[in-house]
Amino acid sequence: MNMTIVEKILSRASGRSNLKPGDVVEPAIDLAMSHENGALVINQFLQIFEGTPLDPKVWDASKIAIIFDHRVPAESSKTASNQKKIREFVNRQFIDKFHDIRGDVGGICHQILPESGYVRPGCVVVGTDSHTTSHGALGAFSFGIGATEMASVWALGKALNVEVPPTIKVNVTGAFPTFVGPKDFILHLIGKISAQGANFRVIEYHGETIRDMTTSGRLVICNMSVEAGATSGIVPPDEETIRYLREEAGVQDSLDMVVPDAGANYDEVINIDVSKLEPQIACPHTVDNIKGIKDVSGTKIDQVVIGSCTNGRLDDLEMAARVIRGKKIARNIRMLVFPASGRIYSQALGKGLIGDFMTAGAVVMNPGCGPCLGIHEGALGDGEVALSTTNRNFKGRMGNPTAEVYLCSPVVAAASAVAGVITDPRKGVN
Repeated sequence: MNMTIVEKILSRASGRSNLKPGDVVEPAIDLAMSHENGALVINQFLQIFEGTPLDPKVWDASKIAIIFDHRVPAESSKTASNQKKIREFVNRQFIDKFHDIRGDVGGICHQILPESGYVRPGCVVVGTDSHTTSHGALGAFSFGIGATEMASVWALGKALNVEVPPTIKVNVTGAFPTFVGPKDFILHLIGKISAQGANFRVIEYHGETIRDMTTSGRLVICNMSVEAGATSGIVPPDEETIRYLREEAGVQDSLDMVVPDAGANYDEVINIDVSKLEPQIACPHTVDNIKGIKDVSGTKIDQVVIGSCTNGRLDDLEMAARVIRGKKIARNIRMLVFPASGRIYSQALGKGLIGDFMTAGAVVMNPGCGPCLGIHEGALGDGEVALSTTNRNFKGRMGNPTAEVYLCSPVVAAASAVAGVITDPRKGVN
C-alpha cells in the first residue's frame, strides 16, 4: 500500500500497518512540548493520580520539553508563581529539556526545539501550542493538543484517539523574485485555499522550490500551515534536513528519513509557481484576507514588529537589517525586534545586526512571544495599526480589539518602518 509521510509515521508509532485516513490510532509520542501553559497541564496530570496509590511520575522525562517564552520575564506575580510551579515540577520529574528565562539557552519554543536537536524526521511531536505544526519542517508529524490531552501524554506516553488525517500535496515550483520568499508563499497559499481550506488535513510540501528552501524557510511555511486549518504541515526530509540537524543542531546519531511513497494517495493536489509572486500582505482581521502589496501600499502604520516563531531567525533579521542599515525609522513609528532565541540574538549581535536596528531607532527585545498575541510587550493603543512578521492578525491579537494588524515578511516590515507606511521594498526606500 502506497502511503503519505504521516500515514507511515503513524503506522510505525502505533504498531499498525496499512493505515488510511479515518483510522483511529494511539501513537507513541517521541516529544511532548509545553511552555508556560505547562502549569495547567501539571494540574490535569496530578488529577489523574488522585485517589490512587501510584506515584505521579511522567512516562519518560527525556521526551518532555518545557520552554518559557510567552511571558518572559514574568510580567505579573501570577505568571511568576506559575513559572515557579513549573520549575519545581521539572526538578521533581528530572526533566532535562527545560529552557528557563536565560540569555544563553532561552527562546521561543518553536525555535528552541529544532535548534536544540530535539526534533527528528519520522518522529511524532505534540505540543500545547497550535503552532507546533512548525516542526514538520524537519520531517516530523507535529501537531497541537490541549492541556488535558497533554496530561494523558505525560502519564501514558501516547496520544489518545488520533484520527489519521488525509493529506494535501502542494507542489511549489519557480524561483522567488527579489524581496519575495517563504512568508509570501505561505500567505499566498492561505489566501488561495482559505483559513478552513486544510481543516483536519495535513499539507505535504513538495517541488523544486521547497527542495531549494532552507530549514528556516520551511519552518515558516509549516508554522503557518495551521492558519489554513491544517493539522500539520510537513516537508519530506532531504539533504537540507540532514545539513541543518548535523551542522546547526549538533545531531550526530542516525536519522530515519521517512518520505512518502511515489504512488501515495492524496486528498487534493495544488500546484503553485512562485516565479511571479509579489510580496503578500494579510489584512485585518483574518490571515486569509490576502492582498498583493500594491493594493495596500501607503497604508499608515504605528508599530512594526519583526520576530516571533515565524520570522525571528537569523536570515530574517539579516534581510531586515540589510534594508534598514544606514537609515532611520520614520517619525512616530515604533519598531520592535524580537529574535527567536538567545542563540540567534547572540549571532545577530556578532554580525552587527542588533547595532543596525538600534541605530535606526528600533527597540531590540529579548526573545519571546509577548507582542504576537498581545499578552506581554508591545501592545497596541486604541485605533492603532501594526505591521508584523508574526502569524496571526485576529481582532485583539496584539492586545487591543480596536487596533488592526497586517502580516508581512521581514523585508516588507523593514522597508515600511523606514517609510512610515506599508511599502513595497522592490521600489526602494529613501
